[in-house]
Amino acid sequence: MSELEGSAGTILLPSGLAAVSVPLMAFLSAGDHCLVVDSVYYPTRRFCDGTLSRLGVEVEYFDPHIGEGIAGLMRPETKVVFIEAPGSNTFEIMDVRAVSDAAHACGAVTMMDNTWATPLFFRPLDHGVDLSIHALTKYPGGHSDVMMGSVSANNATYGRLRDTQMQIGVNAAPDDTYLVLRGLKTMGIRLERHRDSALALAQWLEGREDVADVLHPALPSFPGHALWRRQFSGASGLFAFRLKGEARTAASFLDALRLFGLGYSWGGHESLAVPVDLSDRTIAKSSGDGALIRLQVGLEDVIDLKADLEAGFAAANTL
Repeated sequence: MSELEGSAGTILLPSGLAAVSVPLMAFLSAGDHCLVVDSVYYPTRRFCDGTLSRLGVEVEYFDPHIGEGIAGLMRPETKVVFIEAPGSNTFEIMDVRAVSDAAHACGAVTMMDNTWATPLFFRPLDHGVDLSIHALTKYPGGHSDVMMGSVSANNATYGRLRDTQMQIGVNAAPDDTYLVLRGLKTMGIRLERHRDSALALAQWLEGREDVADVLHPALPSFPGHALWRRQFSGASGLFAFRLKGEARTAASFLDALRLFGLGYSWGGHESLAVPVDLSDRTIAKSSGDGALIRLQVGLEDVIDLKADLEAGFAAANTL
């Protein structure tokens, strides 16, 4: 992971959420201010609003489109800026370099959840980020049979990160590490299939009358597409679309699926679908009407996945 990320060192942890919480604890203390993108992974928000707040850290959420404007939110006590790109579930793209430069100008450390792109499609440290976070549970593991996280850090931050890990005593198990090493051997070719199949389905969904819009950064119609092209070298298999209708329509759609399982932990070989709840957001609520559904496109044949989605649309349209 250090070689893939171009980092000074990497720590391994037993889950993706542990890979989020340990670096936050490493660089934040009581009285500090932490800026977090509003489109962050919900368990990250829960940790920030729960544990960090209880420890006396003030957490403030910001618009994922803020760019260099984040300088206006920085304070003397701001110690961490935490970003995720694309944004969780709604896939907003941010200018990573601009945010990192503004944070560094004020003495803050930047951290990025890079699980969606993996280091094959984006290397945060090359864009000014100090620490790159991964849920290795997802694409590096690749087989839905292991949980692990990693944090890859630059020279300025690795020592403190590693010391904090050793003080807490949270480490990854050797057998789990073996499974992730197994997955890394095929991650490149798997990601190519995830990328191509997901984009084919996104383009197909975009042409359907029963779909309000498709949230996939690689689509030219996506609001942040140009910024995505400038920074990323590829797209993974996770995206979302807005189904015309209400929650009841989405439930009928999801119940009719057979190849797409209902599950949250994406990145394996199987396709998954889940309804998206944005009620935790304060800023990045995503505009538009309809029920938001997130798809993880696995390694099955696209023609079979289309047929499964067609069955879902047929069920939704009977209401």
